[in-house]
Amino acid sequence: MKKNLKVIICITIISLLLIGQTIGVFADTYYGLLKYGSRGTGVVKVQQALKAKGYSLGAADGIYGTMTKNAVIRFQRASGLQADGIAGRLTQSKLFGTATVAARSATTATATDVYWLSRIIHAEAEAESYTGKVAVGNVIMNRVKSSLFPNTIKGVIFEYYKGIPQFSPVADGTIYNTPNADSINAAKAALSGTSVVGSATYFFNPDKSEGTWIVQNKTFVKRIGNHVFYR
Repeated sequence: MKKNLKVIICITIISLLLIGQTIGVFADTYYGLLKYGSRGTGVVKVQQALKAKGYSLGAADGIYGTMTKNAVIRFQRASGLQADGIAGRLTQSKLFGTATVAARSATTATATDVYWLSRIIHAEAEAESYTGKVAVGNVIMNRVKSSLFPNTIKGVIFEYYKGIPQFSPVADGTIYNTPNADSINAAKAALSGTSVVGSATYFFNPDKSEGTWIVQNKTFVKRIGNHVFYR
């Protein structure tokens, strides 16, 4: 009986600590209502977070101008929020809370997740830089999180559309090649929440494909090596 009581007390204490940490994260990352014309540290934090997610807005100068407002609107649209260009509590929670959620998800990543993610990264970006490899991993993870794609890494990789695989390594069999150390490390980084292309869900090599549908229907994020990324 005493032993069971101790276990219950320990679980309760741990739960309270976790709740406290979660509340602290969101409380510490809310800088008040920020909108066009706002200035200060909070604006800098919002600008830095947007830039880290791949949203271009110029310098993080602490001035909430047109470029910052437009970047917030793009982030809100990508996050399914009301696109009013105002960084309120919900927008900031999404903006600053993403890293926390990603880190928590990474702790539950399985060997299977690393297995398949490292293989698609290696097959698609073996000759790319480490950053380029992480970027490919980001696209896969962004698709997993999106309601428009399968909700598992393997499901995303092996998804077919009108009988055609979404990723060419599935068609040519290179998905089964053994990944190198960089590809494995890039997979682990993407799983842990490291992001270099923001909310991008598409990429292609312009030297090998025109990517007409993507170019006409999606928003350009950036180019890394031989790949261009879109969301």
